[in-house]
Amino acid sequence: MRLSPSDTDALLVIDVQNDFCPGGALAVDEAHDIVPIINRLQAHFANVVLTQDWHPERHTSFASQHAKKDPFDNVTVAYGDQTLWPDHCVQGTTGADFHPELNRHQAQLVIRKGFRTAVDSYSAFFENDRTTPTGLTGYLRERGIDRVFLTGLATDVCVRFSALDARNQGFDTVLVVDACRGLGDDSVNDALTAMKEAGVRVIEAFAITGLAA
Repeated sequence: MRLSPSDTDALLVIDVQNDFCPGGALAVDEAHDIVPIINRLQAHFANVVLTQDWHPERHTSFASQHAKKDPFDNVTVAYGDQTLWPDHCVQGTTGADFHPELNRHQAQLVIRKGFRTAVDSYSAFFENDRTTPTGLTGYLRERGIDRVFLTGLATDVCVRFSALDARNQGFDTVLVVDACRGLGDDSVNDALTAMKEAGVRVIEAFAITGLAA
């Protein structure tokens, strides 16, 4: 059954950036494969929002900023547990740029997140302290958006947090699963379970574009 997005729908494109694609500092397998799918999806939406990881050089989430710690270790920071990452998506670097083949011309808004040195930000809606908003909720409500479709990277981190927050903020939420890629099979499966349990609907892009991935 085909879906036809309306003016009250928005497509969220999460962190399709060079550092999350093959060859990047925090690469997600096959991440580049979603770019043409997302580009096709954008043609069906009047409202498109991009998010962009945008870290300062000495961000607290970087393992390089913690003595005797490695990427993917965990530490406790002011707002709770924090996974440590390789340095990635540093402001103004090529790694922070959007994938060169991603269509950026249809987006009305770019949400930059993770730009405060002391707090990470996975969700498109809230930073990891869970109290600091990005402003996306207000923007969508002012535009009359009541349903969001999520795509991007990574399924088990930023896409997951964004989808769950979208539901918590009262938006009808749809995950376009083949327009996302994740870090690992087990964590992706856990993420999909959590999203479905929260009321996120999971579809494939074919339901909108009518074209196979």
